[in-house]
Amino acid sequence: MPTYTATIPTPPGPFTIVASDEAVLASGWTDDAELLRAMIGTPLRPSGELTERKDLGPFTQAVKDYNAGDLAVIDAIPVSVSSTPFHERAWAALRLIPAGEPETYGQLAARCESPSAVRAAGTACGRNPAALFVPCHRIVRTGGGLGGFGYGLPVKRWLLDHEQGAATLA
Repeated sequence: MPTYTATIPTPPGPFTIVASDEAVLASGWTDDAELLRAMIGTPLRPSGELTERKDLGPFTQAVKDYNAGDLAVIDAIPVSVSSTPFHERAWAALRLIPAGEPETYGQLAARCESPSAVRAAGTACGRNPAALFVPCHRIVRTGGGLGGFGYGLPVKRWLLDHEQGAATLA
């Protein structure tokens, strides 16, 4: 399966996507496509060369549109991920959290029908290979603290502020 990568500038930093023709496999605020390849679940991880492109059509356009204020555009982008059943449920649940309405790790665990699995919910966020398209940045600690984020808390803060500001304008 041919696999492509593109890095585009975004306000919080360079954003790289690794994708097939059909779906995003991994993405995040880095310019290191190999780092992202390593995050892809083994059954989906490309073993061949990643073909670098300037643009990945609807995938890179969605990131540009999101940054311009169209927060819902990322919801329609197909994502292909593979992990444990709980992580896959958590990643699907993350895609249902509306922009501008952060939830807690406990709420994510409850969405996964495992309300006591708060730590597992945090682990699912930490192992999310498709950041932004699977918006783990929308999960915060009880009380509103940021919690963690693999690409740094300044990026998470920017995303939450961006979503809050754009949601207020809508």
